[in-house]
Amino acid sequence: MLSCARPAMGLAIALASILAAPLQAGIKLITLPPRERVEIQLDNPSVTLVEEERVVPLNAGVNEVVFAWTNTQVDKESIQFRSLSDPENVKVLSTSYPPNENALTWQVAAPKAGSAKVRISYLIGQLDKSFAYEAVAAKDEKALTLRQYILLHNRANEEFGVSGMWPGFGERFERPIGTNETKQLLSSKFENVPVRKVYTADLSEFGYLDAGKQQLRVPMHYLLKNDAGNALGQFPFMYGKARVYQDDGRGTTAFLGEDWLKFTPRDDEVRLYLGVAKDVVVKRTLAKRDQNRVLGNLFNYDVVVRFEIENFKDQPVTLDIAESMSALRREILGNDTGRPVEWELMTDTPLAEMLDKEKTTADKLLFHVPLTPRGADQQAAKQTIDLHLLIKNEW
Repeated sequence: MLSCARPAMGLAIALASILAAPLQAGIKLITLPPRERVEIQLDNPSVTLVEEERVVPLNAGVNEVVFAWTNTQVDKESIQFRSLSDPENVKVLSTSYPPNENALTWQVAAPKAGSAKVRISYLIGQLDKSFAYEAVAAKDEKALTLRQYILLHNRANEEFGVSGMWPGFGERFERPIGTNETKQLLSSKFENVPVRKVYTADLSEFGYLDAGKQQLRVPMHYLLKNDAGNALGQFPFMYGKARVYQDDGRGTTAFLGEDWLKFTPRDDEVRLYLGVAKDVVVKRTLAKRDQNRVLGNLFNYDVVVRFEIENFKDQPVTLDIAESMSALRREILGNDTGRPVEWELMTDTPLAEMLDKEKTTADKLLFHVPLTPRGADQQAAKQTIDLHLLIKNEW
């Protein structure tokens, strides 16, 4: 069998007419035909499908076609040979695998001598993809440009040349693929995507910034929705690292940070982490915790969670306050029964009017609290707001 130094995966063809006697006397090795076309399917997260087309000279009768690969992780059980130019008459009669070799031999029948266009497909390892994102927010942080990149990792010890690729969504694209290289390919770009900057106080998720002072950590995020109404929604976003920048108004951008963008289906929200706020300060305390017997050892707990908020920013912002009922019960009782929490939001709490009914769940309440900017004296705008709850039927 003829071997080739490059590429690592080689194809040699042995041709034998069924009329030859003996059979081996008619075998003829030919030079590896060049690939006419390569298509790489990157839609599956576990395996990569390669389909290559070649023009192969065949004799009339039965031909032996040997396919060999070296130092390449090809799944030999997945290799297929199909005729494209004459699929009705050019057929594979049998397949055999030489022992202890990275090769196989097809017995291919052809009605007449001549060139045949064939497609050879196989699953290959060490040729895969990951995703990366770049978000550039406008100076006013009302919109951003989002770029999605595919990082193609070719560690398969094979050069494919110019290849067509499809990542599983969006448009097909063509790029050259060299040996043992990682290539960053721009797959999609979305401009003027509406964005909202959110500040979130959630003890159960983000914890304390200073536990001694009962000061909550308040992370900042850009929030955008993956739907058509917000210039997105063409496909789900895949998991990948996102780098976030902001236009500084002087023709350059400032780096804000990086985050891992989670898998985001269409119509779901994308959250991009920007760091911890230093100019929005939230202190959370239990202002009330009254135990009232209902029956026997069954109790209700009348609870007030107090939030003391300072906004040092010179513009109004909205603070998202989230409170987990199961975490609050553990805080009150010192343990967790594991049962769903029965709770009631009391109507006398100011936060009741700020409840996000769409995003509130059986366990977590979410409120949107408007914060006024700091005054002309540069002093922080302060406000205290209470969350009044009844935790019911606990023992």
